[in-house]
Amino acid sequence: MEEAYQSNLSLLKREQKKMHDFLQKAYIAQMDQKIKEQVTFAPEIPWLERETQVLYKLNRTLVEKIADAVRECGKIMLDAVRTADMVETKEGHANFVTVYDKKVQETLRKKLLEILPEAVFVGEEDDVHASIKKGFAFIVDPIDGTTNFIKDYHVSAISVGLAKDGEKYIGVVYNPYLDEMFTAERGKGAFLNGRPIHVSRNPLSEGIVLFGTAPYYEELSKKSFQMAYAYFKKALDVRRSGSAAIDLCSIAAGRAELYFELRLSPWDFAAGALIVEEAGGVVTTVEGGAVTLGQKCSVLATNGRCGRLE
Repeated sequence: MEEAYQSNLSLLKREQKKMHDFLQKAYIAQMDQKIKEQVTFAPEIPWLERETQVLYKLNRTLVEKIADAVRECGKIMLDAVRTADMVETKEGHANFVTVYDKKVQETLRKKLLEILPEAVFVGEEDDVHASIKKGFAFIVDPIDGTTNFIKDYHVSAISVGLAKDGEKYIGVVYNPYLDEMFTAERGKGAFLNGRPIHVSRNPLSEGIVLFGTAPYYEELSKKSFQMAYAYFKKALDVRRSGSAAIDLCSIAAGRAELYFELRLSPWDFAAGALIVEEAGGVVTTVEGGAVTLGQKCSVLATNGRCGRLE
């Protein structure tokens, strides 16, 4: 498809130039100088232009199509009306879901499966999660940072990861409050609003550490803060945003040097982890093992110069 589009585009440009040159020779040579200065040519080749436009639309990348769907859902977050009955409590400390989480997820399910009908859809608010081991699978957190969203704190994002045969393939994270769209495709780099991004080159002593408190798992609270304090002693400072997806993208964009959380679900990191890796960073578990999309695990994301605490 890419080859056909580029071929048509080249042909269109050649034909437009030929027509432009012909019109210049046939008509402008006979015109008064004052008229020449007022004349501009915009040759049209309707059939070729239409065909090229069709190929352009077909050739739009999967990442762009997913990002468009995600951006549309960002409007749902921005237009949210906060009411007393919009929140439900789930299992675990401070674990909430809102009517907007469900609305964004269902909208994404429809739009994403229109883009890639053969994929399975794994959403945070689903009761049963499909297998992601074979083929394509969307792994979605409709609103990452739900507590922030409830409080109108403006640090929340939509996170869509696309796995291929169980491996990270595409990542899209969108913060509608800042209109920041982070995207990545395996082997093609990471981008913020279409511009390439890269992790920083700072050592930990010149870095900022981001962390999550694994709030749904109270048995991990003390260890989380102990680790944060240990990193605080070695870094410039620490930060806690409340959104794993945004924190991961902050590492990718070079805004911070290290992020950790002791337990996350795949929809929390499926997109952000790939964005970090494509920006030149490293993502492992806190213990140093591989991060997989099939189960909950700890996550440690760095710029490659910062590492685990010894």
